[in-house]
Amino acid sequence: MLGDSTRCVEAVAVEGVPGDPLQRGPVFAAPYRLGEDELTESDTYARASNPGWRDLERALATLEDASAARVVGSGMSAITVALRALAGPGGVVVVPSDGYYQVRMYARDCLEPFGAVVHELSVPEFGDGTLGTVLADAPEGAVVLVETPSNPGLDTVDLAATAATCRAAGALLLVDNTTATPLGQQPLCLGADVVVASGTKSLSGHSDLLFGYLAVRDDTLLPRIDRERLLSGTVLGPFETWLAHRSLGTAGLRFERQCANAQAIAQMLAEHPAVAGVRYPGLPTDPAHPVAAAQMRRFGPLVTFRLDNADRFHRFVRSSELVVSATSFGGIHTTADRRARWGDQVAPGFVRLSCGIEDTDDLLADLDAALHTS
Repeated sequence: MLGDSTRCVEAVAVEGVPGDPLQRGPVFAAPYRLGEDELTESDTYARASNPGWRDLERALATLEDASAARVVGSGMSAITVALRALAGPGGVVVVPSDGYYQVRMYARDCLEPFGAVVHELSVPEFGDGTLGTVLADAPEGAVVLVETPSNPGLDTVDLAATAATCRAAGALLLVDNTTATPLGQQPLCLGADVVVASGTKSLSGHSDLLFGYLAVRDDTLLPRIDRERLLSGTVLGPFETWLAHRSLGTAGLRFERQCANAQAIAQMLAEHPAVAGVRYPGLPTDPAHPVAAAQMRRFGPLVTFRLDNADRFHRFVRSSELVVSATSFGGIHTTADRRARWGDQVAPGFVRLSCGIEDTDDLLADLDAALHTS
């Protein structure tokens, strides 16, 4: 198998002729010129499809080992498009109770009022038989969404086992692959039906755009997804499309450094007297490690730990020369987010650290100094 950087470069390569640029520029058209043959035109209006999307979608499908991919305006758009398109009226929807909090809000506020039966399960409940019990009472066609590693707890779901449970019940398994990326984990190869992800983060990686995508194992799901994207208008703009395609070529290099930094920082923090509760799936002592090691190729850029309180968090950021306080993650800069400010059910001093691409030794020295002086 080719290495990740080679795969990323090859995924965004386009065939051309001498004189063509190596990479096409953004496609800014919205309406396209129409011909007389009204049945065969592929591009009529950019909200349905356009050349820029198709270039990016082919690259994403290659990286996810998917039959096809579809881009949308954000990671949250990917989730909402998938749930609206695939969950039938009055159907059962399962979402993580300890994953990204806005997914639960969406399920409660926007799916339940239209008749969906929503169940919230924690990471352990996806593997202890609870999911099977929920699906046993559900009509065929239930939709199960898991997030692994979870955000922000970094717990892991056994995807192969969960996929088997879903198949036995006639349910569709959707996996939020944002944290791991296709360079760290390939859910479709482990039995998932659909991947949803925020490309805003590690894949685009420069903290300068929003985009999300869906990738499918079975093309028969595409008509429902395409129609939902078209009618909801949750689309990706032409410049963002080009930026994402441009950025994808360096994702392998960036993600490799981010993961190496995260591993080194997690090991340092695990022995640091100023912090507690360090979590990283790549640590052999982490409770998520056995499952992560079995299904992940890399363990991602996120490390979490606890400081004493919110004030200690802010003093830590002020004392650091390299860490910036910011939400989201996956960029080239190392950032820290105090997740309790957003309503996550975590301690006030809980920190989600997103490791950037700075030199490892510089980050280790800066973090250690900031923790000692704050």
